[in-house]
Amino acid sequence: MTQDRRDRRGHSPTRRSALALGSAALVASSLPRPAASQTATPEPATVAPASIRPAAPATIIDSPFFAEKVSAGTLPPVAQRIPSLPRIVKVEGPEREPGRHGGTMRMLMGDQRDIRMMTLYGYTRLVGYDKNLEITPDLLAGFEVQEGRIFTLDLRPGHRWSDGAPLTPEDFRYWWEDMANNKRLSPGGPPQSLLPGGEKPVFEILSPTRVRYSWSRPNPVFLPSLAAAQPTYICMPAHYLKQFHERYADKQALAARIKAVRVRDWGALHDRLSRTYRPENPDLPTLDPWRNLTRVPAEQFTFERNPYYHRIDQNGRQLPYVDEVTLTIGTNQLVPAKTAAGEADLQARYIRFDNYTFLKDASKRMNFEVKLWKRAEGSYFALMPNLNAIDPVWRDLNRDVRYRRALSAAINRKDVNKVIFFGLAKESGNTALPESPLHDPELARMWMKEDQGLANRLLDEIGLTRRDSEGVRLLPDGRRLEFTIETAGESTEETDILDLIKQDFYAIGIKIYPRSTQRDVFRRRILAGQTVMSVWTGMDNALVAAEMEPDALAPTSSAQFNWPRWGQYFETGGREGEAPDMPGPNRLMELYKAWRVSSTHAERKAIWQEMLAINAEQLFTIGVINSTLQPVVVSRDLRNVPDKGLYSFEPGAFFGRYMPDTFWFDRPKTKG
Repeated sequence: MTQDRRDRRGHSPTRRSALALGSAALVASSLPRPAASQTATPEPATVAPASIRPAAPATIIDSPFFAEKVSAGTLPPVAQRIPSLPRIVKVEGPEREPGRHGGTMRMLMGDQRDIRMMTLYGYTRLVGYDKNLEITPDLLAGFEVQEGRIFTLDLRPGHRWSDGAPLTPEDFRYWWEDMANNKRLSPGGPPQSLLPGGEKPVFEILSPTRVRYSWSRPNPVFLPSLAAAQPTYICMPAHYLKQFHERYADKQALAARIKAVRVRDWGALHDRLSRTYRPENPDLPTLDPWRNLTRVPAEQFTFERNPYYHRIDQNGRQLPYVDEVTLTIGTNQLVPAKTAAGEADLQARYIRFDNYTFLKDASKRMNFEVKLWKRAEGSYFALMPNLNAIDPVWRDLNRDVRYRRALSAAINRKDVNKVIFFGLAKESGNTALPESPLHDPELARMWMKEDQGLANRLLDEIGLTRRDSEGVRLLPDGRRLEFTIETAGESTEETDILDLIKQDFYAIGIKIYPRSTQRDVFRRRILAGQTVMSVWTGMDNALVAAEMEPDALAPTSSAQFNWPRWGQYFETGGREGEAPDMPGPNRLMELYKAWRVSSTHAERKAIWQEMLAINAEQLFTIGVINSTLQPVVVSRDLRNVPDKGLYSFEPGAFFGRYMPDTFWFDRPKTKG
């Protein structure tokens, strides 16, 4: 949102405060830009008058989990542990009700690295996406954006890390000065989200609860990067990490720690012990709802409630409701079977749609239900013609929009939906979903209707009129129009869909050979141009909004399998890959770069709309099906898990946007 657009109450939407989240607001006046120094004269925020503040609960309710520690004096009472301006979450609405404390929520994972799922599911961020896909404060009490380039962040007074140490601007300064700009810890420099046009921000501490980041140009990526499923972390627990940093630590003590952990130097030690997204270090303070208690390696990880967590419900009960979460590590192929045996209370990871019938049958005997959430990719299955193929004949053909449209028109998507997904998915192009404010139904339908006659006419128009005795068309150099479509071999559904498409393509004189390869080999072959066409998902996130970065719609990454060399050129600053040499992709790059310097919502929305339209018209990825269903297994005792949800890494962090800290057990579970 931008300063020149006003919400219905007349407040500037660029000022996001705790008022919108059920806490007292921090209302800021227009602030001049301070000088480029580390510390500026503080400008105190004005607390909203009591008459417009939401009523705070009279009593803060602690979990019995901490009763002994509070009674023994080893942990302060809950009223002293939460911020003076907590985030008040109104747990209400369909399928949601205030809960009670207690229980252990069990989940199954396939790898120790999956403990990062707790960071995802907890979805505790400085700012986050709400149900309307707008960015709102979470850990922050509020924020203000001026001219799209000056970001003032307000902390919650009295907010503490999980070990009880205060969260202060020093934690932001430490990350910026001593981590992001330290060549040993960040050899590549600060994250790109803080470098619009390569420019570093001016970082300032304005008061004990206020910091500011300023650039000379707009930086629309900054807030979305903080709200991401895998966010840019701009604050770290300085009080804990300084003991591992050469600038602050006693040299002898630091040398002893390096030796004890068996790493090469202080930087490796700091890296290992500061991992936030994958919380392997139980001693690292966190702001998440649950904190890890278990050191690696382990077969089961236990996450215990954070006693200083900043959210409470409308009745004053500190969140999370569930006291503990366990992640049991096994083999990912066995997760469906173990889930069916009742070993999980909440499970979606490592479960596919083709497990649904098996799990549904098991639910008749076990204490769980199987819900079906909608997956939020732009396309669950998409064909990726490699516009950077090294074979010049195939490259030219893939770049001909008539050929891409012919392939799309040949596909019987209704058949794919009916046979593979029981008619429960949606035949659609690779574009924004209906739940997105940028959804355009015309773009979703464009070139998606099966029309074998149109497909044949388009191929004839290209000049592919000659056929061999089997009816397979011939390329200009006399070779047959037959090629291998490569997959990463990670889904039987991909193979089944390709078997159906194989028949559709043969009917218009094209022969394909599906082939599965190991993922690393799959990626290398595509980047090298050896692959003519591959299969992958479409846009990872189709719940897009204007404030989100449209990088998936332009050649920005070598991991984009339709134009990997062009993406590599962008991400390496021209050192590797190739510059785009087609009008459509060049226009997409122009639009993407324009979004990166945009300062208004209207600008960003217009850019998104044009980029979506170009992709739909040009079919740089050929979407087949989306809105497929993700089975979600939920204990019958677990409340507040929606019956219908949207399952996506971005922007929802899978369960994260539905706030698992508000899930609760009607009959509390115990570990085991």
